[in-house]
Amino acid sequence: MKLNFEGLPTIDLHILLALAKEAGRGILTVYNSGDIAVTLKDDRSPLTLADQISHEIIMQGLTVLNPGIPVISEEGKDIPYEVRKNWEYFWCVDPLDGTKEFIKRNGEFTVNIALIHKNAPVLGIIYVPVTGELYYGGEGIGSWKESATGETKELHTNKKTKNWIAAGSRSHSSAEEISMLKQYPIAETVTIGSSIKFGLIAEGKADIYYRHGPTMEWDTAAGQAIATYSGAVMCNSAGEPFVYNKPSLLNGGFLVKIK
Repeated sequence: MKLNFEGLPTIDLHILLALAKEAGRGILTVYNSGDIAVTLKDDRSPLTLADQISHEIIMQGLTVLNPGIPVISEEGKDIPYEVRKNWEYFWCVDPLDGTKEFIKRNGEFTVNIALIHKNAPVLGIIYVPVTGELYYGGEGIGSWKESATGETKELHTNKKTKNWIAAGSRSHSSAEEISMLKQYPIAETVTIGSSIKFGLIAEGKADIYYRHGPTMEWDTAAGQAIATYSGAVMCNSAGEPFVYNKPSLLNGGFLVKIK
């Protein structure tokens, strides 16, 4: 499938999806080896060889696919705001979202690739290497899920007024999140790691996800695209649009929910 965004060369979606899967296979070479050596980055967050392998695969692939589009990656070099503030489009990549889940070996980690236009994601891909599940969504195509066997289905959020299901973080929670969710008709909470929570909302398995604690733009961009184009809405804690390419790539709190 060819995707056309104003001002960009045509993007081949199938090549992009294949790239996410290739990065996932690179991650699994480390995951399945049983030798998960962990180092700490300057911000004390964990880093593994799998993060680096996935980053290299994605960077090389995006450079070949669309060499004129800049890339922001969690494992890439810091790019000053003065350089990126006038970017029309850029890729926003988390080569391994859920490194803590990767280290715990619970399978709940993903590859995240998003295309940002100005301040909003217009295309997002989330690949779950352990299960082979692939979520993707964007402008003009809606949102979809591909199973490990290659079957695809279009995704739509729920429409209901009671008995909501909340998606909660496996490794992060806060009193603020509990307080926020009390405002909604939640009957059940499911906990799962990484950006998979966005996928659950997109496919109607959850109805709301609130995160108070800090994340980075690459943690949320792909998920926001998939959730938004399936019918959900995402905003900051004040109810304002959730924007990208900020002077600081650090996110504040956000809420994703059905309409």
